[in-house]
This record gives sequence, structure tokens and C-alpha cells, in this order.
Amino acid sequence: MSQSLLDAIVESAEANATLRIRPAGASDVESLTIYFTSLSTTSRNKRFMGARADFAVVAAECVAKTSHPDHFTLLAEIRQEGRGTIIGETRYAYDAAARHGDFAISVADVFQRQGVGLRMMTAMERHASDLGHEMIAAETARVNAEMRGLAKKAGFEDTGLGDWQSVHLAKRLSRVRGLPQI
Repeated sequence: MSQSLLDAIVESAEANATLRIRPAGASDVESLTIYFTSLSTTSRNKRFMGARADFAVVAAECVAKTSHPDHFTLLAEIRQEGRGTIIGETRYAYDAAARHGDFAISVADVFQRQGVGLRMMTAMERHASDLGHEMIAAETARVNAEMRGLAKKAGFEDTGLGDWQSVHLAKRLSRVRGLPQI
């Protein structure tokens, strides 16, 4: 997806577009590949903690374990006139040995700092809590101020387990009853 198309979506988003966060499925591989390709080099490096070029493989990995209850990918999608455009994703995997879930997240550059990331994290946490998971964690580059700020806003704390290049963030999940599953 070209940057100009995302800009057009941003301009019309105020009038007639809705944001929807939903689970990814096998039919999303192509759209997710386009989404990853549309991210700026900086955003891709932050999401993958380094350079990647195999976006079709990454997209396929994101949806490969959708039948496994402890692994899921959520997509943030802007819907306009019946069509959806992916503007964010978060991938979650539970590590039974470590007894916590790990996640990675990205939001399209033009939609950053608009609350999309926080809404996606909230949906991810709710789903992980519904699965009975009690702790969620992430690792990010020490220089990734945006992710560190988002994590702090979402209630994550620096565990001190990172190294000179990375920060390890964690949050204890509270089990909230009565919320709808995604």
C-alpha cells in the first residue's frame, strides 16, 4: 500500500471510516504483507528489532497458529465503504515455560499517536486474560521511546531484565469478567 493511499484514508477517516480490531485469519496474509511493506524503514526496524525483507513469510507466520489458542494476531483495520485496510497489528504468543505471554506490535506511521496502539494492546490483554494468562511481556530496543511510552501508558513496567540495547517490559493481567471476547 502506498503512503499516498494511507494519507487519503487518514483524511477521510474523520468523516466515514471506523476502526475495528479483529483476529487475523488465513485470508489476511496478502493484506498483512502489504501493510508490513507500507511501514517506514524506521517503523519496520522497531517492530522487528532489526531489518527484515521477507514480509510475506512474516505475515504467514502471524496467521499460521490461529488454531492454537495461546497464539493470536490482532489487526487494527480502518473500514470505509465496505473495504478494510490494515493499519496496525499485534502478535501474541504464550510461553508456558516462562508462564507469560510475549507480544509485538506495530501501527502504520500515519496512524501513530492517535490511540490505535493503546486500543490494540487493551484488546490483546483482554483476550490473553480471557485465556487465563496472568502475565504479559515484551522486549523493545532501549532507543524505542515510542514503544516504551505506549507500554508505560498501558501499565507496563521495566523489569530490569533487559541488556544495554533492550528493555524488558511486563504487566500482570487482572481477570476481568463479563467482557466480550474478540
